[in-house]
Amino acid sequence: MHKMAAFDGSALPLTLFMRILSNLLSCLLTGVTAFAAPPPNIVLINIDDLGYADISPFGGKVPTPQLDRMAKEGMKLTSHYAAPVCSPSRAAMMTGCYPKRVLPIPGVLFPSSAVGLSPAQTTVAEVLKDAGYATACVGKWHLGDQPEFLPTSQGFDHYFGIPYSNDMGPRQEGSKSNPDKPVPPEKDVASKGIDPKNYGGDETGLKGASQPPLPLIDDQNVVERVKAAQQHTFTRRYTERAVKFIREHRSGPFFLYLPHNAVHFPLYPHHDYMGKSGLGLQKDWVLEVDWSVGRVLDTLRELKLDSNTLVIFTSDNGGPLNQNADNTPLRGGKGSTLEGGIRVCTIAWWPGKIAAGSETQAVTAHMDWLPTFGALAGSKTAAGLKLDGKDISPVLLGEKGAVGHDVFHYYRGFDLQAVRSGPWKLHLAKNELYNLDSDIGEAQNVAADHADIVAQLLKHAEAMQADLGDKTKDAPGVRALGRVENPLPLISHDGTVRAGFNKIAKTLP
Repeated sequence: MHKMAAFDGSALPLTLFMRILSNLLSCLLTGVTAFAAPPPNIVLINIDDLGYADISPFGGKVPTPQLDRMAKEGMKLTSHYAAPVCSPSRAAMMTGCYPKRVLPIPGVLFPSSAVGLSPAQTTVAEVLKDAGYATACVGKWHLGDQPEFLPTSQGFDHYFGIPYSNDMGPRQEGSKSNPDKPVPPEKDVASKGIDPKNYGGDETGLKGASQPPLPLIDDQNVVERVKAAQQHTFTRRYTERAVKFIREHRSGPFFLYLPHNAVHFPLYPHHDYMGKSGLGLQKDWVLEVDWSVGRVLDTLRELKLDSNTLVIFTSDNGGPLNQNADNTPLRGGKGSTLEGGIRVCTIAWWPGKIAAGSETQAVTAHMDWLPTFGALAGSKTAAGLKLDGKDISPVLLGEKGAVGHDVFHYYRGFDLQAVRSGPWKLHLAKNELYNLDSDIGEAQNVAADHADIVAQLLKHAEAMQADLGDKTKDAPGVRALGRVENPLPLISHDGTVRAGFNKIAKTLP
């Protein structure tokens, strides 16, 4: 039997032997490095009611240099979709599903809501926590304010923020007017007069003048009664808490969800930014948002975490036109399924992984974050979920042939209002067809010229209606809401913190 001769380095010239040895070590070390590469840290920054063109990378009128740099070093997602309003958008972001599938409500949630995102749903925080991530939510939650629905019951290790919008509090405490306007008379603040112990037909919470004080929550404790003075400090305090979390978990991996109250009405930029833009309070607050993003990115650079951290910047819906938001060149605004109501300015940043100065027109959506983050984290939990979203990391990383969604459905509450495939968008109620590649402003209805496209889109709509329904919450694919008996405010009108929520009962002034 032939035997292979033993390798004898001495039989080779020294330079050749060293070159072979160097190549072998290089291959070995490359393999070890690839195998041992840690999963990325993930930061998801979600701005409230930010218009498509409210920031300069998307054509905004006020300078946002930190976001300019983020876009220059990362990727702009120009066809990224949220939902028309707050709660549904956040439900998609947290669960990887169309909002109607996991949060079937007609609009948004309010204080003392009997319903919320069901704890039976698997959130992106739970997916990443199962993969070994430290998790924190800093900011506005808006998926239910009862203890069973709050972030620390939905996969987050820590929570600091308010549980719904900053306009959902008493008028006398600054929640119903901008700081440069007088407090509106009580008659101008509509109230449904809902008894939280007897909701009748409305279980989504207290409206108008019946709303209790705004609670600021730290983990599972109500720590402040939020009035006008505190509203001015939100962006700064959220930013500092976010930076603190990053520093404390620099060894990673960590997931930071940073949903700001900015720039939702009432408009409360910090006093340092009031009047700074020259274009009103909304744009003043945009400037502060830019500062906040810069603080987060600078911290990552300082700690040398930038090369292993994916940061997403986005908005929860289109900007409200009555609050000076700018959705140019899109038509419509918050609350609608026109592009201006649901397409949002989005930037992805991951130096060395996402190509600098890149841009994609691929159709992507908030429901894609869970499967994308799960894939990057190597999560087995995410792989086992039934989702509407898809892993768009190939799009973000610029892989050849990577695509977004072939079909996207536009829901507003219970109603399926439009469907898109490729450049074509069909508004179902009026049978209006638009080519978004050539007519992003939805100005020219071309349905009469493309009967075949209309028929194809109607088939897509019918398939979705068979799953999630239309104009009803009763459909095969719709999942149950989370539900509690006897929902109560976290702070009553007299300032008493809800019994059993804080470890020590107290009254807040």
